[in-house]
Amino acid sequence: MIPTKICGITNLDDAKVAVENGASAIGFIFYEKSPRAISIEEAKIISDNLTHDISRIGVFVNHNKDYIHEAITEVPLDMIQLHGDESPDFCNQFDVPILKALRIKNEASLSIMDQFDVAGFLLDTFSDNQYGGTGETFDWSILNRKFETPIILSGGLNPENILDAIDAVNPSGIDVNSGVESSPGIKNHVKIKKLFKQLEKSFSSVQVFKYSRVHEHINTRTR
Repeated sequence: MIPTKICGITNLDDAKVAVENGASAIGFIFYEKSPRAISIEEAKIISDNLTHDISRIGVFVNHNKDYIHEAITEVPLDMIQLHGDESPDFCNQFDVPILKALRIKNEASLSIMDQFDVAGFLLDTFSDNQYGGTGETFDWSILNRKFETPIILSGGLNPENILDAIDAVNPSGIDVNSGVESSPGIKNHVKIKKLFKQLEKSFSSVQVFKYSRVHEHINTRTR
């Protein structure tokens, strides 16, 4: 099954259901303007009640490095996702693997990839008024080439379109948020179970991404 992050976790019940159904990672969004925002203290409480084999990823949007360092230490976080306008130099200040999120509007949106030295790129849907969580897909056909750095696909993914998305993009991993929610920040457990039932049929033929401090790449066959 392709590595999967369930993002926008705000409570322990949702986190446990994600883990029990096969999530590789859960995501905590620390961006205060997000409807799925969580504090470091709240994320730590959830994290303390989960097994060690699930990766914890913090999502940040133009936060200062001191706040990010605090979250990494206190939760603790295995990886961070920088979802704002962070520069390549800013991304190089941390001792955990970095996912740099890019908001995709067209093929030109991919042009800055060569500037970053990160563990992976998370590709999300462009919006003029928000940094993520739009619930909308983008044109997957612009990703019809090989990438040297692992690609994590995000943006509007749900149980109904997830297999089509994987077939179209062949990503190293996926990130699902609003597509398994009842309302922003509240996961729908039936949708989570349905998503992972679908994902049992999924494979990737590219380097598979491991959501953790020590990431590794392995080759698997496409379905």
